[in-house]
Order: sequence, then C-alpha cells, then structure tokens
Amino acid sequence: MLSKVVCVTMPGMAPFEFGVICEVFGIDRSEHGGPVFDFHVTAAEPGPVRTKLGFDIVVTEGLAAADDADLVAIPAYQEGAGIHPDILRVVREAEARGAWVLSVCSGAFVLGAAGILDGRRSTTHWMYTDALARAYPQTEVDPDVLFVEDRKVVTGAGTAAGIDAALHIVRKELGAAAANIIARRMVVPPQRDGGQSQFIQAPVTECPSDSFAAVTEWMLHNLDRELTVDSLARRSLMSPRTFARRFRAELGTTPTAWLNRQRLLRAQQLLEETSRSLEEVAADTGFGAAAVMRHHFVKVLQTTPTAYRRTFGGSRVG
Repeated sequence: MLSKVVCVTMPGMAPFEFGVICEVFGIDRSEHGGPVFDFHVTAAEPGPVRTKLGFDIVVTEGLAAADDADLVAIPAYQEGAGIHPDILRVVREAEARGAWVLSVCSGAFVLGAAGILDGRRSTTHWMYTDALARAYPQTEVDPDVLFVEDRKVVTGAGTAAGIDAALHIVRKELGAAAANIIARRMVVPPQRDGGQSQFIQAPVTECPSDSFAAVTEWMLHNLDRELTVDSLARRSLMSPRTFARRFRAELGTTPTAWLNRQRLLRAQQLLEETSRSLEEVAADTGFGAAAVMRHHFVKVLQTTPTAYRRTFGGSRVG
C-alpha cells in the first residue's frame, strides 16, 4: 500500500516539477474521499536549497526519512549540478527493497547515476533523451512517451508529464477512484495520449473550443449507441469530411480514436464500481461484445477486463 512518500530535493532543482510531486502527494484530500499520504520533503544537507530559478526552499528534514518510504520521488534539477552520494544511496536502497521510485523530467539522470535504470526502459524530457541514452547506455530510452514504468521505477517526461507519472502510481496502488479525485482537484486534462498506457480516468470533459463541446458531451452520454462519423457530422451540421478534419485539428485525434478512448474509460469505471458482467459492460459502453472490449483493453492497457476488475474492482480509496 502506498502510504509514505518522500520527495528528495537537491540544489538546482526545478520548482514546477518539485511542486508537481508536492501537489499530488502532499495535500490532504480526505474531505473529498481522496487519499492522505505521509509526505516528507528531504535534503541530503537540510537547510536552504537553491532552486534552478535562483530562490531558496528551506528543507528541515534529512534523508533518513526515506529509509522506509513506499515511494521516493526525484524532481527535475539543473543539468550539470552535482548529485550528493547519499541521494544515490537512498535511490538504490529504495529500489532494492521494492519501493516505488519516481523521477520527473531530468530527475531521470539521478536514477541513471544510481544505476537503477540499467536493464530497464526509461524516458525523460525530449530535449534530454539522447543525452540520457549516451550517459546510461544500459537503459532503453523511449523519447515518445509521457512516462515509463518498469518494475516500479517510473520515469516521467518533461514538466507536466510528471503529473501523469505520479497519478499512474496512485492508480496502480490505490485504484482509479483515488487518482480521479486528485486529478479532478488539479483540473488536469482528461486524457494524455502518447503511446504509454495511462491508468487515469477523465476527471472532466475537456474540449479546447466551444465548437465541439456540445457534440462530445452528447457522445459521452450516448456511448452505447452506434456513433458514426456521418451521424456525428449531421448532428454538428457539417459534412463528414469537414467534421473529421476539424475534430482532429481541435482535439488532436480522430473521432473514432477519441470515442474508443472514452468507451474504454467508461468500461474501466464500470468494471471498478459495478458487478455487471463483461457482456453487459461491453454493451453499455458501445463495444458491443466482450471480445471486442477485451481487444481494446489488451491493445491500450496491456491487460484484460477480467484482470483489470480483479486488480481495481471494489473500493480502494483509503
């Protein structure tokens, strides 16, 4: 169970990425049914820690707090800044005892220096992926994803992708309901497609402009119906070709891909929160048959609906 979370600060760290870790794990959201973590901010040398932007953050707790942490998180830091050997030790020990280890953006270089990326897949900000691969050739760096999890070591890509990576860990440990509460409070996008499975549900429906807000909202309430591009175009008073082109331009994906993603998210919710059969869930979400739904689960989430329900079914928010 994910309970104690330790964020390790270091000179030259990036304030935003540090703030992401604090925002996801450091706020008591029990009033809204969310999780409460035993959250600690630590430093190898407690006291003022100079950030990348030139101001200090005063850290009073040392690295001993990380000795029994369930998660050790490393924010981004200034390229070329020295890494205290005790930080590397803490990272190695956390990985060795089976705790989660998370890096955000250039924090992956700390994990590389500690040796725990060897034999694992990883990622970092696209500006640094080549440098990470050169510095640590024993890791397979994927430049095209928002985050990578490889045996409880999670590396996030640049900046806001740290949110995706952190919520992924929450979801894996506490289920979608917990991750969804945090996401809703943070008002993050409902989905972040990028090739990496993201086990977070849509907290809100996001549309970058009003032009498709009405039709996407209607689609969400009618997932069980046959929704073709032609029918959606008629509803939007556009030709099918114009509808498809503008939909992709404004939402960044095709109508079919967007619809399948929403159906998958809804199916996840039903599998978690209800006892409906797989065939019923498939019908309710527009997949039609359990076999079709299973295909989409395996393709996107690398798991089956049955395995997903076994992992996340029931109440998991504590």
